[in-house]
Amino acid sequence: MEKKSPRLKALLTPGEVAKRSGVAVSALHFYESKGLITSIRNSGNQRRYKRDVLRYVAIIKIAQRIGIPLATIGDAFGILPEGHTLSAKEWKQLSSQWREELDRRIHTLVALRDELDGCIGCGCLSRSDCPLRNPGDRLGEHGTGARLLEDDLHALGHRAEFT
Repeated sequence: MEKKSPRLKALLTPGEVAKRSGVAVSALHFYESKGLITSIRNSGNQRRYKRDVLRYVAIIKIAQRIGIPLATIGDAFGILPEGHTLSAKEWKQLSSQWREELDRRIHTLVALRDELDGCIGCGCLSRSDCPLRNPGDRLGEHGTGARLLEDDLHALGHRAEFT
């Protein structure tokens, strides 16, 4: 029986990372293809991950759960040195970058909810007052999407799109 070198003991297989992080192996491969995490290859050309990948996968899961796009996550990771283990201080800095965007999304969702509450409350979808109605696409000349809602949100200083 061959002994594993100490270097390999510090590395995790994709299955071990998947089990410990709660994501599928295919998700790990996808994250790697997007440059969010990295692996090394052993002598048998099998992927192995450093233990710090568990923290990065946890951050990816948190960010995705709050709606942060993978490209934005990648940009944030891009400022960190390769193979760097993220500290609590660095996590605080990283998460604060996303806080403002998350606050905008919350305000947008509240505005959407309030518009829907009005429609549900009256039940009529009034032809003259309903902000969700656009007869004959007359608002199309002002741009794409739900123009009345987006214009209202823009006036409040919020972005209606989730990019």
